[in-house]
Amino acid sequence: MRSFWLGVAAYLLPSFPIAYLWHLVVFAPVYHELAMYRDDVIVPFGLASMIIQAVAFSWIYPRVFPDREGGALRNGLLYGLGIAALSWSFTTLAVAAKNVMTSVPTYLMLETGFTLVQFAIVGPLIALAYRRR
Repeated sequence: MRSFWLGVAAYLLPSFPIAYLWHLVVFAPVYHELAMYRDDVIVPFGLASMIIQAVAFSWIYPRVFPDREGGALRNGLLYGLGIAALSWSFTTLAVAAKNVMTSVPTYLMLETGFTLVQFAIVGPLIALAYRRR
């Protein structure tokens, strides 16, 4: 159970600041130009979404890597790649398909970059949370 909660923290603690800085500080002007987000984003909804993701991704990890052979870094990067692809499919592709925005290519580039950065960090951290001592 300890590993599960460490995995939740391994996802949530870096994801929230990365997302906040990426979307609301560093690239805020570009997202504003896309004209697809509310001016008054509801940060608690984003945090609630991340908590759900953290629980799910932490729960899934030991089922994908039950033996944990290959090391935490290798497994973590592989896991990060897998969950990045899943996340990208519903947070980037589906949003681009359904939402009105001024530039789909710009949105795809920004969100793909965000997804790669986020999961390159959280994948290995979740793997570390589950490493055998």
